[in-house]
Amino acid sequence: MTLSITVSDRFRDAATAWGDDRLMDEEAALETKAEQALLEIEHLVSGANEVEFDVDAASGEIHHEPTDDLEGYLERQSDEFGLEPDAVLALHVDLFASAFLDRDGGSESSSDRPDDPRPY
Repeated sequence: MTLSITVSDRFRDAATAWGDDRLMDEEAALETKAEQALLEIEHLVSGANEVEFDVDAASGEIHHEPTDDLEGYLERQSDEFGLEPDAVLALHVDLFASAFLDRDGGSESSSDRPDDPRPY
């Protein structure tokens, strides 16, 4: 079963901020943040250390092949709350939007961090 979700503005903004801090373009940052979120979710549910997914940055869609454990978990939540499994996964992914972001307010300039290679 392939699940497809559309990333929220919150998730896209967090990915962009995360990527800016690491000199990554938006597409690479979105893919990395999607991997982080999916890996955290999969690991919590199934103990998995790898995820199968694809990101279409232009459309803002993430396609994920969940493990059997996660698929079952999402189906149970889907039945319990009257949502499609894709929608349940989207909610969980959105929770991880700000995971791994610096908590000090975001990007720093090179004047704040002398080792920062950025020219601004």
